[in-house]
Amino acid sequence: MTQNDPTLSRANLEMVTIAGEYCSLIEDTSKHDRPTFLKTLCGFVPLLYLRGNLLQAPAPEFPEANERFVTEEQWDGIFTSLRELLGEQDEFNYIGATEYDEQATLRGSLSEHLADVYQDLNDFVLLFKKPLLAARENAIYECHQLFRERWGSRLAIILPVLHDLTNGKKLNREGADELENDFLDF
Repeated sequence: MTQNDPTLSRANLEMVTIAGEYCSLIEDTSKHDRPTFLKTLCGFVPLLYLRGNLLQAPAPEFPEANERFVTEEQWDGIFTSLRELLGEQDEFNYIGATEYDEQATLRGSLSEHLADVYQDLNDFVLLFKKPLLAARENAIYECHQLFRERWGSRLAIILPVLHDLTNGKKLNREGADELENDFLDF
């Protein structure tokens, strides 16, 4: 079947599977404690980034078949549940580009980044599962485009934060990073 339908390639099916598992994790935050949730995310984030980067998505033949499913209310619910789970570990500082394309220290929210990724990936999974070739083509194309424009960079930003949180580094209230152990000054 995959010989006649390039949307059903192994890479695409693996992406759908991993994206679906990520969405389930994000939807079920009440089933996890914070350390387990953060550790699980440390596994998903690089895998999603790799799979998103490997998607090969030619322009769909029928772009009008594209759909979005996650509503603003659903996004808000996901964001709120993530924020409750992450608590004081939700906010972080990172270096990024301002609206004027200048590098600056910016304030970020794990909950916001994770909810944004959830929105794009859940839309992808739901559209891909429709029994139409045009839907799958649009799902893959849109997922790849949004990876390049939005969710790929969101994952790249939060991976070091997740790494620090799961490996003993704390973020203080002012947002400056603080190591639990002091290092020698040279």
